[in-house]
Amino acid sequence: MEKGIKNSLEITVTENMSAAIMKSGSLKVLATPAMIALIEETAWKSVQPFLENGQSTVGTCLNINHVAPTPIGMKVRCDTELIEVNGRKLIFDVKVYDECGLIGNGSHERFVISAEKFQTKADNKRG
Repeated sequence: MEKGIKNSLEITVTENMSAAIMKSGSLKVLATPAMIALIEETAWKSVQPFLENGQSTVGTCLNINHVAPTPIGMKVRCDTELIEVNGRKLIFDVKVYDECGLIGNGSHERFVISAEKFQTKADNKRG
């Protein structure tokens, strides 16, 4: 896998994505956790076609600025670009826009993992 892989996903903000519903605040605006979910989805979907069978990626770090509010009903687009590949570590530059301009930016780190091994490790925590 090489740097330069890009992806873009668009959503329309629903009430279920609001800060009031997601418990990250009291307002009817796009919640930061909903924006984070869009960032992670855009990033993992960008590299999935380049992984070997049985591999997946997991998010390990986010450094995100949520710089402007977005009301319910407005469209939001997330753009990601893979800017660094260091072994299994992948680093993405991310930008999120609503219909009026930039609402979020930063970086997102993911690791390439064996899906079965990772799931087994998680399941084994239950004893």
